[in-house]
Amino acid sequence: MNYNVNEKGYYGEFGGAFIPEMLYPNVEELRQNYLKVMAEPSFQQEFNQLLKDYVGRPSPLYFAKRLSEKYNTKIYLKREDLNHTGAHKINNTIGQILMAKRLGKTRIIAETGAGQHGVATATVCALMGLECIVYMGEIDIARQAPNVARMKMLGASVIPAKSGSRTLKDATNEAIRDWINNPVNTHYIIGSAIGPHPYPDMVTRFQSVISEEIKSQLKEHEGRENPDYVVACIGGGSNAAGTYYHFLHEEDVNIIAVEAAGHGVDSGESAATSILGKEGVIHGCKTLLMQTNDGQITEPYSISAGLDYPGVGPMHAHLCKTGRAEFMAITDDDAMNAGLELCKLEGIIPAIESSHALAIFEQKPFKPDDVVVVSLSGRGDKDLQNYIDYFKI
Repeated sequence: MNYNVNEKGYYGEFGGAFIPEMLYPNVEELRQNYLKVMAEPSFQQEFNQLLKDYVGRPSPLYFAKRLSEKYNTKIYLKREDLNHTGAHKINNTIGQILMAKRLGKTRIIAETGAGQHGVATATVCALMGLECIVYMGEIDIARQAPNVARMKMLGASVIPAKSGSRTLKDATNEAIRDWINNPVNTHYIIGSAIGPHPYPDMVTRFQSVISEEIKSQLKEHEGRENPDYVVACIGGGSNAAGTYYHFLHEEDVNIIAVEAAGHGVDSGESAATSILGKEGVIHGCKTLLMQTNDGQITEPYSISAGLDYPGVGPMHAHLCKTGRAEFMAITDDDAMNAGLELCKLEGIIPAIESSHALAIFEQKPFKPDDVVVVSLSGRGDKDLQNYIDYFKI
């Protein structure tokens, strides 16, 4: 079984490029060039240099001793929260800004939910001196105010999406509309492993530095490259894609994908796509999608703005359908409590997205000698108000 994208842009039955005619030249230009550009030694060198000197990679693989003691297993945290800008998002935006420059683009657009991808995009645009426009749902702008301020300080224009649920999917719609109107000079930096081919594969490859580092770091810690489990939270799924990439075809590595169950999978307020979704097309690709019987997209809900998405990337849809990954759905309450537990046990304040991944230990037993690597995809600074409100701190 192949879990990577095929030459037609599909992961099994998921993927492809379902795009308006107007966007065909842009997406096609990217498709024809992305692998070639990424393979160039000068690209590799610049990308790796920036990851090292600017982002601060490699990010540590940290053995969480007290957390491990509590759950009687070996828990390692891949510390993507320690990257410059506070999340995994920067890995991909560095790669894509270098790609955009090589394709001669002068204007960058992006969509953002929690704001981490928006901040990472604004950051690399400032670094490279390119114009930056970020689309963000009006509701997300309100609940992620610190990130909005960061984007503006970095010189980006933040444009509110006021249609639909006024969250991530609506911001994405606005960004696509912009791209259709400005096809020649604009590159769209998509923040997740979603969108028309080649985006899911390109984003995954830029994020795969995560699993590449895990292998060498685990060898140092445990004398072996492969953990028993790799765990990541999943919205569109870029941190997960990067965490799984080098383990996809390693049969001894179990993959766990953690979705947001919101108020409960059956509550009508959830984002558990693997359970609630069926095949559909969103934002340029065929994937699993939460929708009504007549194909209208259902509004997702999660306390975490980054997991509040009605679909999942096509690679993850394929991992779900084939059974290669085990999908778990975690409620708001369980995620918030797991986040606070990490604060108390390890002195690390995680993003609420990452807290979903940490919550599986209450639900799933592991063996004492299992090595479980969890992607700590982001830090909790942006979520302090949510934590304060939830715990009445």
